[in-house]
Amino acid sequence: MAKVIAGMTTSLDGFVADGTGSVDRLYPDLEWLHGTAYMREMIESTGAVQAPIFVLTHRPPPRVAPKQDEHLTFTFVTDGVGSAVAKAKAAAGDKAVQVIGGASVVRQLLLAGLVDELHVDVMPVLLGAGLRLFEDQGVAGMQPERISVLEVGARTSLRFRVPR
Repeated sequence: MAKVIAGMTTSLDGFVADGTGSVDRLYPDLEWLHGTAYMREMIESTGAVQAPIFVLTHRPPPRVAPKQDEHLTFTFVTDGVGSAVAKAKAAAGDKAVQVIGGASVVRQLLLAGLVDELHVDVMPVLLGAGLRLFEDQGVAGMQPERISVLEVGARTSLRFRVPR
């Protein structure tokens, strides 16, 4: 059964976006990451999001659907995070479901008990203000178990198992 991996890149002071909503300072190494063992492992272990992609949304899909082919499909899910995860897990088979989204989606999944692993990459920058990943008090009692700590260029990648 597919495991669900959620997470984001954060600043040292705990922000996943700055005061204007920008994430640029958190990803100065994005081009450098392409082709690294870190990215290859993530892509190879992913069974849903790379292709197929499940888009959690409050609005129905646009009239003109994104371009798709036999390797890339989009499924718009409007009935909640539980439904989106169930569909993605079915499509992923034995591979992982990689959650790519905002802090709100990650928090919703954590609060619903739908996350198996939490991956938090820390970039050595201080943003001073902005959007925090763990703003919701509902996550305060969670005690993730550390799986690994990796140094990937300037970032430190922290991986945790989320007990149920």
